[in-house]
Amino acid sequence: MSNVIVHSLFSEFDINLFKGGKHFRLYDKLGSHLIEVDGVKGTYFAVWAPSAKSVSVIGDFNYWNAGEHELNVRWDSSGIWEGFIPGVDKGTKYKYKIQSHNNDIWTEKADPFARFCEQPPNTASLVWDAPYDWKDKKWMDTREEKNALDKPYSVYEVHLGSWKKKNGWESLSYIEMADELVDYVDKMGFTHVEFMPVMEYPYDPSWGYQITGYFAPTSRFGKPEDFKVLVDKFHQKGIGVILDWVPSHFPEDAHGLGYFDGSHLYEHPDRRRGYHPDWKSLIFNYGRNEVRAFLISNAIFWLDQYHVDGLRVDAVASMLYLDYSREDGEWEPNMYGNNENLEALSFLREMNQEVYASFKGVQTIAEESTAFSGVTKPVHFGGLGFGMKWMMGWMHDTLEFFKKEPIYRSYDLNDITFSMTYAFTENFVLPFSHDEVVYGKQSLLYRMPGDEWQRFANLRLLFGYMFTHPGGNLLFMGGEFGQSSEWDFQQSLDWHLTQYDFHSGIQEVIKDLNKLYKNNPALYQKQFSPDGFQWIEYNDKENTVITYLRKGEDPKDDLIIACNFTPVPRENYRVGVPKNTQLKLVFNSDDSKYSGSGIGKKTLKPSKTEWNGQAQSVVMTLPPLSVVVYK
Repeated sequence: MSNVIVHSLFSEFDINLFKGGKHFRLYDKLGSHLIEVDGVKGTYFAVWAPSAKSVSVIGDFNYWNAGEHELNVRWDSSGIWEGFIPGVDKGTKYKYKIQSHNNDIWTEKADPFARFCEQPPNTASLVWDAPYDWKDKKWMDTREEKNALDKPYSVYEVHLGSWKKKNGWESLSYIEMADELVDYVDKMGFTHVEFMPVMEYPYDPSWGYQITGYFAPTSRFGKPEDFKVLVDKFHQKGIGVILDWVPSHFPEDAHGLGYFDGSHLYEHPDRRRGYHPDWKSLIFNYGRNEVRAFLISNAIFWLDQYHVDGLRVDAVASMLYLDYSREDGEWEPNMYGNNENLEALSFLREMNQEVYASFKGVQTIAEESTAFSGVTKPVHFGGLGFGMKWMMGWMHDTLEFFKKEPIYRSYDLNDITFSMTYAFTENFVLPFSHDEVVYGKQSLLYRMPGDEWQRFANLRLLFGYMFTHPGGNLLFMGGEFGQSSEWDFQQSLDWHLTQYDFHSGIQEVIKDLNKLYKNNPALYQKQFSPDGFQWIEYNDKENTVITYLRKGEDPKDDLIIACNFTPVPRENYRVGVPKNTQLKLVFNSDDSKYSGSGIGKKTLKPSKTEWNGQAQSVVMTLPPLSVVVYK
């Protein structure tokens, strides 16, 4: 086989953009690309390694011998090494063997821009392209409307490796999930699915959050084009796809990004800013132009090449603060003397600006657990520019409230009502995510108090309250049928439980709540606006009941919601209503079809009795541990 032929995919303009941190389609240039040069087929390789003395491509085509296929360094001080190797075909395994100027250190690295990787524990990159004939034109043409902030956002969060197993131990493939998972999410009525990280990762217990192959769908479940089939099938059912994305940190694995060319290339060189003590991982250097271009190119890549509809950005809080999980003396203030990571803030703003400018109808969602202001405000108004943010405070307060025995809940009703004091400061998604059902926290079902009947009634009430509270919703897999055990990434969900009435009843509740959400504009048109919510009564501690209105553009769409947080039925419970028109029951979490008691009135006629500041009122029967919704 001949040696490396001088060739480049870079123009001078590309290099200037790259060095300036403004090249956001780097995946078209860096990495391995199957091309033809002067009638000869082969692969072009390009890698950024500015501290290298030499860079060779090693692989199964040259018996992993360094020096046989040495790349050429560019003359423009970009730090890019490149060249064309004839005869290297699709599927070829390879790595970069890098000799550093730093004391002649040698590293052997996977390609940061590889489109496909060996299945772990193997670590080589694979030369790959993934041509695919997309069939989701209808979704893509209408996505801007369907994926907008004034449309329903009900998300099913999935860990692909453990959603369902075959033969008792083997995960489903992307192709198998394109049938089973897509049909299930469609049947349950969710509007979106969110995948925990699909980018290649070496260590299963990390759940995918320690990434080594940022541009490669994990090979655990099939080929890159198979993952495109999965996304495509969701789109054909009108379901949006969100990916967890991790620009906050990366692992120190020998073949990964760490100490890539014998220098601190991708990670910040100062350990106080470049090492994460919680996750024992490295932190990107957000102030380095080429690193910013790498990360923003990666965000763009999934939206561009895989038609993804949203990115949920992991661990944003850890990026925003220099003292995150650090004691005094373990961090250094910024130029203004405070704890904000100015370079990370700048990066997040630029990433969001580029994403929203480049794609219609996509959303970025921040997992941000602090009170940092303006996460979902536009960048030109001084915000970070995200579309939505997880409402972690609501999740914590709600679960703390629900775990209490009902007899004590009246003293802590503020835990439930407090969220409305800040509900519209950001565009919030209400999450019951994977983090809430691991590490001894128990499943959602077993965090509920009482006997079996009360546990399930509490869970139905919890979900009813969640879906009628302003904001989008996210539920981790298993919660939708009342999984009884904690989530274990090594095992399938306990699907056998759905044969039992209580568990299948939870499934039916989620189906009907998704229908309620999607079919009632009052629950989504103004879900991020204070105009869409009004308290009727928030301080009835004697009965431990709250009542509120959800409002849409048209007053005839308004809904009246009552939540009874005790196992005592409330007969003749009077509620003030804004109009003197008959009300119809549209949801009752205590319905007998959910294995509830079936208590509740189908219709209510107002009387001219003033109540709750309204000129008229109705008398309800509130079932035990229930939410009822009237229209």
